Amino acid sequence: MDGHLRIYAEQLNSEVFHYRDQYGLECDAVIRLYNGSYALIEIKLGNKAEEDGAANLKKLESLLVNNAHPKPSFKMILTGGQYAYKRDDDVIVVPLGCLGV
Repeated sequence: MDGHLRIYAEQLNSEVFHYRDQYGLECDAVIRLYNGSYALIEIKLGNKAEEDGAANLKKLESLLVNNAHPKPSFKMILTGGQYAYKRDDDVIVVPLGCLGV
């Protein structure tokens, strides 16, 4: 899935990074555009994994914002599912096929 995400990011003229910090927080992918905006992405399979991914994304967003970084443009869980939707907590769940790559 990571290779597909990189192809998608290239079409947006952006870069993809993996994030890990000294607090133990980790994010599978961060897409950063050259204008400074960014998105946080977790790659997960299964329902419980979705909950874990959403919790991690919200925790990471909170840490970044509390350390004077701007909010991410969006938080997304990339999955192997069939349907894309926005959760009540503003985390977007997107099947790989929706990237159109």
